[in-house]
Amino acid sequence: MSKKLKIAIQKSGRLQEQSIKMLKECGLSFANGSSRLKAEVDNFPAEILFLRDDDIPQYIEDNVADIGIIGENVFIEKEKQGEIILKLGFAKCRLSIAVPKSAEYKDAGTLNGKKIATSYPVIVQQFLNENNVNAEIHEISGSVEIAPGIGLAEAICDIVSTGSTLLTNGLKEVETIMKSEAILVANNNLDAESKAILDRLVFRINSVNAAKSNKYLVLNAPNNAIEAITEVLPGMKSPTVTPLKEEGWSSLHSVVNENDFWGKIDELKALGAQGILVIPIEKMIL
Repeated sequence: MSKKLKIAIQKSGRLQEQSIKMLKECGLSFANGSSRLKAEVDNFPAEILFLRDDDIPQYIEDNVADIGIIGENVFIEKEKQGEIILKLGFAKCRLSIAVPKSAEYKDAGTLNGKKIATSYPVIVQQFLNENNVNAEIHEISGSVEIAPGIGLAEAICDIVSTGSTLLTNGLKEVETIMKSEAILVANNNLDAESKAILDRLVFRINSVNAAKSNKYLVLNAPNNAIEAITEVLPGMKSPTVTPLKEEGWSSLHSVVNENDFWGKIDELKALGAQGILVIPIEKMIL
């Protein structure tokens, strides 16, 4: 029986949908019904384990799962053994301190002597230690935002995405103590065969993520502007230049990073580029 990489992902919640989407973009074919706890991958040496997010670090440490996709905040909070292989670029959020809108907040020292409600006592304690703050932590598992309103605490520390939940509960965000996103974590003791399969998967993930952050650019330009345009569009090595039927003109093909996209377009137009096409890239093998 051939070796299979055991991949743990969230059974339900904010990470599940994006984790499944990423794995399928990497070419892995598997069923993912809501009642499933395990699924075989049809076309890759792996199986998917659907687990509670908070349990994934423990399963990785215990060798039940070889790798897992979890929030960075969960991995740090659980303090389990494992190696961060990749930051995956989705499910981005922040872990922040919030206080009632009417409360004054100057800096971390404001929390001295206060009660802080949170589901992340380990991370909050690290923050307090780093800032020489002596505060009392109340660990609660859910509905952290209501703690100040019912007199349980004077501040909270919780995951924030948009901040709308804080506003609804009469709170204001005053301190970001950690930025988090989905990460790929591996067991520290993977054998050589499992590591080889993991390397194949990481290669696919990097190819998918590179494609998302880049665009394929096609444009027409006068030949006397090609050198200047090449300086703007170096591409992965250099732009591809193909002569057009119209004398004195060529077609240039290149790849542009998403972050530089509009700035590059303005420069290209100024150099005489015409008929600019911007095409999404499905996969990008580096």
